Amino acid sequence: MTGSKGSVAVIGGGVIGLSVARRAAIDGYAVHVHRPGGQEYGASWVAGGMIAPHSEGWPGEERLLRLGLASLAMWNTEGRDGFLDGLPAEVVTARESLVVAVDRADAADVKMVAEWLAAQGFPVTPTAASREIEPLLAQGIRHGFRVETELAVDNRAVVDALAAHCERLGVRWASPVGALTEARADTVVIANGIDAPSLWPGLPIRPVKGEVLRLRWRRGCMPVPQRVIRARVHGRQVYLVPRHDGLVVGATQYEHGRDTAPAVTGVRELLDDACAVMPALGEYELAECSAGLRPMTPDGLPVVGRLDERTLIAGGHGRNGFLLAPWTAEAILGELNGVPVAEADLVGSAMRIQ
Repeated sequence: MTGSKGSVAVIGGGVIGLSVARRAAIDGYAVHVHRPGGQEYGASWVAGGMIAPHSEGWPGEERLLRLGLASLAMWNTEGRDGFLDGLPAEVVTARESLVVAVDRADAADVKMVAEWLAAQGFPVTPTAASREIEPLLAQGIRHGFRVETELAVDNRAVVDALAAHCERLGVRWASPVGALTEARADTVVIANGIDAPSLWPGLPIRPVKGEVLRLRWRRGCMPVPQRVIRARVHGRQVYLVPRHDGLVVGATQYEHGRDTAPAVTGVRELLDDACAVMPALGEYELAECSAGLRPMTPDGLPVVGRLDERTLIAGGHGRNGFLLAPWTAEAILGELNGVPVAEADLVGSAMRIQ
């Protein structure tokens, strides 16, 4: 493919790298993506796929909330300007979130988040009758809030669909690189998750482990819920994300280097908490236990911006890679075109890299 605007090499084949590659190709750049073969998509392959800035929000994360809301709007935009354009409709598995609490302390936390969102100008819909909204919830779960604009997507289907769309646009695949000098292009975009510091030492990105479970519906079981259920369970957080054949349950979060083996303690906590929220899940099939490494930054904000005249960075998205993929793709395109996007001032991490 010969691009009218020049050539771009994207290093990384997860949701961020593919989103950047697709957007650049649409805009007229010749793009190739350096990625591992097979299904080695790192954190993107293990993710829950929640597009949920409200229910992920927490006091003190105001900048991340605003960034997430800007990206959610891109997910929800219909037509050629929307992020879902060119992707199968089936990648969306839910179109609402319900946040609930198991005990009184949890209910106080959920109420605090709802009040914080309202104070930021983004109110949610509180409820004291959560089981009327979702009858499969455990008895005694009443308090929470719902967010009608949030989504969930099948993370693996999105990665595959983005790759297929890239191919239709003429994006080419290339082998992984060990140094930036191996990428032959006018501009190089680093988007390889936890491995970004190996290409640009000093990037404030570290791996944070998280276990995720996949539960498969079986004949005779209660049906899969139609919305994302996010719950606080005795101070811990658990989410239940619908898939067409079951649920994704996640996720733990702790520092453990590059270990990706699911630990018994993490899996047990996720199963206990999921069943405390929705007891009927005990009859589902435990189809998969996996662990991924989120690329985290010290302040929780992604590292998106220009490193030098030739090199851009799109990394450090932590638990929000799928949520922030549309915004990141637009931010990188803005840098390529010399017109940074309006929300770029929200991303402070990149500005501190020297």
